Amino acid sequence: MKFSFINPGASESWTHVITAPASWPPLGLLYIATFLKQNGFDVSVLDAASQTSLQDALSWVKKEDPDFLGFSTLSSSGRSAAIIAEKVKEINPNIKIAFGNYHATFNAERILRKYPFVDLIVRDEGEFTCLEIANCLEKGKDIKDVRGIVFREGDRIVFTPDRPLIKELDKIPFPDRSLLKKEYRSTLAGLTVATKKFTSIVSSRGCPFNCTYCACSLFARRRWRPRSPENILEELEMLYHQGFRQILFVDDNFALNPKRVIELCNLMKKNKIDMDWVCDARVDCISMDSLRAMAKAGCRIIYYGMESANQRILDFYKKGIVPSQSIAVTKATRKAGIDIIVGSFIVGAPDETREEIQNTLNFAQKLDIDVPIFHPLEIHPGTPLWADLVSKGLLNEDEHWEKGVYAPEISPKAVPLKEIYNMIYYASKKFLLRLRYVSLSFMRLLKSRYKLGIVHNNVSKFLKREFSLSEAIEIPEGYRIKKVNR
Repeated sequence: MKFSFINPGASESWTHVITAPASWPPLGLLYIATFLKQNGFDVSVLDAASQTSLQDALSWVKKEDPDFLGFSTLSSSGRSAAIIAEKVKEINPNIKIAFGNYHATFNAERILRKYPFVDLIVRDEGEFTCLEIANCLEKGKDIKDVRGIVFREGDRIVFTPDRPLIKELDKIPFPDRSLLKKEYRSTLAGLTVATKKFTSIVSSRGCPFNCTYCACSLFARRRWRPRSPENILEELEMLYHQGFRQILFVDDNFALNPKRVIELCNLMKKNKIDMDWVCDARVDCISMDSLRAMAKAGCRIIYYGMESANQRILDFYKKGIVPSQSIAVTKATRKAGIDIIVGSFIVGAPDETREEIQNTLNFAQKLDIDVPIFHPLEIHPGTPLWADLVSKGLLNEDEHWEKGVYAPEISPKAVPLKEIYNMIYYASKKFLLRLRYVSLSFMRLLKSRYKLGIVHNNVSKFLKREFSLSEAIEIPEGYRIKKVNR
């Protein structure tokens, strides 16, 4: 039997061709496809998240002619997955279609009731679940005993028991990146930061924290499962020999255990893995020793979830940090010598005031970070915040389950979303145009081969005037600000 998988693009893009370059490969699908491949099944994978039209996707499915077609779905891509799936089913009514990942896990019953062409849902991790499904389909057996799925039985929607999380990640085969014939280019603030052969890697799964805006706590059951440093090194050596020189760790919480980070970095240095790499970290889970080891082992960019300058808002998010930790970790990271520090902030909580939003925007300017990223608060199924607002009658699940919703769009006390985007735009502009920031950035640029490579790689974008501040700070088309209204 043939098993094919698609990573669909953002739903709004599917009326036209998606022209943006892909950021990084869909590792979740690659893990599943590789697992099936090693167990004797014929597999193929399409990353339709970039430079792909609906017709291109349908042509690919027709060429592959699979018996089973799986989609990785998020709130941003659930509708586009449904559009492709419906067209595929019209062409081949006998094909089995499955949805998986976060969107499918938390909206399983709604998806099956709305879309009759979707046959089943794969909940949570998919490797062993998909293998069991494949074995059942190949042998003509019923899938009702497969754990971790949802399917129809007449008019009933049947949920099978949860599948236990995979405990020993070292035993899972490395994802076969050759299944995708695509070059990836990681971006940051509108600029391409991967200047060499690039891919992503996951060194752990899950997170033990319970931030109210994040669905990972429910998806991964608040468990953090690390791969061993030796196992990670083995994959890094394989990637190095394949010519990869830049990587992104896409963990939910890469730096949770400083001892593990230091051990991995020491192994990379010892085995001469000369790669530039990127990761994220909590501001309260990283040490000076681990930062120094990371810098020496090639860490060039680190993302910190700083979220807010207001303790009231941090407590509302159950983030478990204080603003002073963001200040301290920024100083430590700069001292350790990591090239680029990114601070990520969330504004627009349901009752967050204008003064509190502005306080966070001003706080970013006081930090010695290279790039601030400001996000209006989004609420999605599976997050504690979603459940809380539903229980309070502020959020209509029937209206918003498929795409999620911005908190300011449903909260009567919130600052209007357009006003928040206006505040973000001018705060970002002010941040980038500060004389001290410009002078320090220039001095640091001259001392960093990595930064010089980024500038050289993006010169043509500036010369062609393709760089837009609104795009760099991720302001949607309908909210772009062209003049100040004060």
